[in-house]
Amino acid sequence: MRRFFRNNGLSIVLLLTFIATMVGQTFTGLREYNGSRRDHGSSEVSLGDYLRTGHFWEATAENWESEFLQMSMFVLLTAWLYQKGSAESRDPDREEAVDNDPRLSRFAPNAPAPVRKGGWVLWLYSHSLSIAFLLLFLLSFAIHAVGGAREYSEVQREHGQPGVTSLQYLRTSRFWFESMENWQSEFLSLLAMVVFTIFLRERGSPESKPVASPHWENGEDDPKLIPVPVDGSREPVAQPA
Repeated sequence: MRRFFRNNGLSIVLLLTFIATMVGQTFTGLREYNGSRRDHGSSEVSLGDYLRTGHFWEATAENWESEFLQMSMFVLLTAWLYQKGSAESRDPDREEAVDNDPRLSRFAPNAPAPVRKGGWVLWLYSHSLSIAFLLLFLLSFAIHAVGGAREYSEVQREHGQPGVTSLQYLRTSRFWFESMENWQSEFLSLLAMVVFTIFLRERGSPESKPVASPHWENGEDDPKLIPVPVDGSREPVAQPA
């Protein structure tokens, strides 16, 4: 069990954190929703009824949408663009392992099945990460439109106005405001990550360069950087082969 957690601790902790915050969002959202209904003279709803409301699905999908857009764009942009010195970018001055042609490893015994298969299967697998994030973004975008239309229509009817369809809601400024206010924050956080990792460090994190790496290096140990023993002598430390 200890070995399992050691090998999967990051995924386990992130999953548990997601579940905890999702539960927190659900119950605080239910309280907020019922408070709004009381203010408008309507009866409160149960948890089961709340989970079917546009209020719940609009709020949930709106955030998922921005996160999956952020990740898909980051995967694609880092495949084509560079930032010298950033731990989040490939080095523009040298080839890296991610640039290798997978077809050269077709007969490697430990290669994934799509690599051994080749053809369109390999092409699809070669871009499967960005495709998965883009599909999740589109799914979240659609749920946001449907859930947002329900929530918007409920507010409209409370004011004696007709409701809207999902397509009609897509043409409202409210939908795009909800999307853009999240999208801009995601791209700002990505920009901060890319730029901050040029100059700042977090020892032990794969998202950071080694602490002793020069600012202009892109994430890998600088082969020209020779460690000095802790006793202060200038005798170079033997490097592993």
